Parts: sequence; C-alpha cells; structure tokens
Amino acid sequence: MRTILFLLALISIGPGAGYGQDPSAQGSVRPHRIATAVPTSSSPSLADLVREALQNNPAVLSARHTVEAQRRRVPQARALPDPSVGVGWMGSIRPFSVQDDDPSSYRSISAMQTLPYPGKRKLRGEIASKEADAVENDYDAIRRRVAEDVKSAYYEYWYYDKALQTTQKNKDLLTQLSQIAEARYRVGKVPQQDVLRSQVEISLLLQRLTVLEQQRATSQARLNMLLAHAPESPLPSAEDLQPTPLQHSIEDLYRLAQQSDPGLQREQKMIARNQLAVDLARRDYYPDLSVGYMYQQRPHMPDMHGMTFTVNIPVFYKDRQREEVRQATEERIAAERSRDNRQNELAFELKQQYLAAKASEDLLNLFSQGVIPQSSLALESSMSAYQVGTADFLTVLGNFSTVLNYEVDYYRELANYQTALARMESMAGVDLTSAPPALQAAGGE
Repeated sequence: MRTILFLLALISIGPGAGYGQDPSAQGSVRPHRIATAVPTSSSPSLADLVREALQNNPAVLSARHTVEAQRRRVPQARALPDPSVGVGWMGSIRPFSVQDDDPSSYRSISAMQTLPYPGKRKLRGEIASKEADAVENDYDAIRRRVAEDVKSAYYEYWYYDKALQTTQKNKDLLTQLSQIAEARYRVGKVPQQDVLRSQVEISLLLQRLTVLEQQRATSQARLNMLLAHAPESPLPSAEDLQPTPLQHSIEDLYRLAQQSDPGLQREQKMIARNQLAVDLARRDYYPDLSVGYMYQQRPHMPDMHGMTFTVNIPVFYKDRQREEVRQATEERIAAERSRDNRQNELAFELKQQYLAAKASEDLLNLFSQGVIPQSSLALESSMSAYQVGTADFLTVLGNFSTVLNYEVDYYRELANYQTALARMESMAGVDLTSAPPALQAAGGE
C-alpha cells in the first residue's frame, strides 16, 4: 500500500504541479492507510468472551442442570420398589375392634416387598446411566455450539468494525478529493462532472456507512445475547485478527470428528442404551417375587404370624413381553440408523466448511498478493496519466474506489475463513482458531 500512499499524496499537489496552484486546494489530502486495530487493554479477548459465555449463557446453564437431573435418575432406577404396609381387622365394624366370643376375629398388620428378578435392577440402572451419558453429550454439544456462535459473532463484529473504519477513511479522503476537484473546476481546469461524480460517490459512501452501522449494531447485539448481556451493552473494538493456518487435512478432521463429535457420541450411547433395553425386555419373561409378612392378634388366643410368597406369571407374554422385546429391538435399530445418518451429516458439514475455508484462504492470498497490488498499479498508472492531463478524474476515482473495495473484501473473506474454522472446530474437537505460538509472537513484535 506504500504506492497508494505516494499516489494519494500526489493528488494534493497535482493541481499546482500541472496547472498552477489553486487557492482552495492548499490543504493536503491525508494518505489512506489500511485500517488496523491496535489491541488495547480494553479490547475483548476472544478466549475471554468464550469463557464468559460458557459460564453465563442460559442455554449452557440449562443443559448443565439437565445433566444433573438425569444423573439423579440412576439411583432411582436401581432402587427396589417401595414396600407396602397394611392394617386390618375382622369381626366388628368399629376400627381395630374384635369380637371376644368369635375366635375368627382378629387385628392384623402386614408388609409386602417385591423383589425383581435378578439382573433387572442392574439393567435399569445401566439404562438410566446411558441416558445420562447421552444428555451429557447434549451438554457438550451445546457448549461447543455456544463457543462456535461466540466466535462467529466476534468475527462478524470485527469485520463490520473494519469495514466501518475503512469506509469512513474512504469518505474523508473523497471529501478532500471533491474539494480539490471543485477548486479546479472553479478555475476551469476540469469539467463539472468531476465534481458531481465525487459528490455522488460521497453520498454512496454515506449510504454504505448507514448500512454498516446497522449491521455492526446487530452483530454487537448478537454477541451480547450470547454473553447474557443486554443488547445495548457497549463493546470495545475487537482485537486485530490474523488468519490462522489450517494445519489439518480433511482426513485428519474426519478422524477427529469420529472420535469427539458430541452428536455422534450421543448416538453411540443411545445404541448401547437400547441394547440394554432389549436385554431388560427379555428378562421380563421371568417373574418377579413378592414377599409378605402378616401378624394377627386374636382375642383369648395366641397371636399368629404368617408369610406369603407371590410371583407374577407372564401368561400374556404374546401381547406384552414379546412385543416389548420387539419394540426395544426396533429402537436399537433406529438408533443405529440415526448414528449412520449423523456420520453422513458430519462428513458433509466438515467437507462443506473445509471447502469454504480453503476458498477463503485462496481469496485472501489472491487479494493480498494479486488483486490489491494490481489495483494499486492501476491506480498509480491512472494517477500518472492524470498528472499530465491524459486521464480524467473519474478514472482516478474509480481505481481508488476499487482498491478500497478490495480491502473491505479482504476483511470479509478473513472473517469467513475464521468462521469456517470455528465451525470445523466444534465438530472435530480440536483448536483451529487460535494462532500458534510462533504466529502470536510475530504478531506481537
């Protein structure tokens, strides 16, 4: 961009060098520089914002309590059924009364406890544990999604910040260029269309600034929402952003995602849970045992003690137990197919984001190494021609706007690139958006 700085400085002295000094054009035009935010102590660190969101975001907090609630179901599933206790009497309508002259009259108290067939309680506890594990995977998925959303919102916030800075500098510079064109028009050196075109360009930039301010406010509100702040809460300018090298191949990302994607891990847990449900349904063919004890108090006779042992007989197994096994089997097969579907979706989403990141990376290289330098040369050529009177002001203005537009496009692609990395990061479970130590040290020098 040093070429642009030199050429823009020429604009301020061009009228005097070529045609005589214009009185109103003596103020020099400040050279344009690429807007680069200098990190300050008030600039929010992306890592700090992610950490704050994971601590305060309501969706994360809700998921955390859901996991805790699900864990409390495990001991419930393993517990014995509640025992039952009964009291009764025989011989008189009055409560707890007996007939002295009737030996069959009595007062009694009884207790009953059901003992499930061996293994059923253990299977119920394991099923509840697998369900809790699946909910914990949901919690992990929500945490990753919130972290991804915070990073995506942060990159958008950074982009609109940069676009506003660049567009504002562009407007200020074009305002000074318009003043120069107007001064030269007053002395008859340039046609009126130069002045009119410069004013139109300034109006277009004002329109763009209005849109960018609205979009920046929206991205700020989104970031505040993820942080559980009020939408109007002020945020300082984002820290400067540098592209993070993508050092993983798509095959590496596939492998990492297979190992750590919360959605896929959840499906695996549900397959195991449903297999345990099949085993439990098969054990329901076996009866449960109920043990009861009764104490009877009779008038003028010895007290009596009694025991009862009861089992349920699965007479209607065709309609109940067999269908229960079939239901559990179908649910296990459904969970397996759901896992396969998640694997396909995961591969597609990773490939989609990987291609998006690679495309943005190529565009970043194209902008920084090809388009912007070539546009700068075109601007330099048109400026040289303008100085000798062989090019008009509109050509210079168009080339200058092209360079600045490409700068904004560069920031757009950088935000898109980092967003694609953040999305892959949430699926693969590996840090892709943090700059490596060597790059961080280079950026700090």
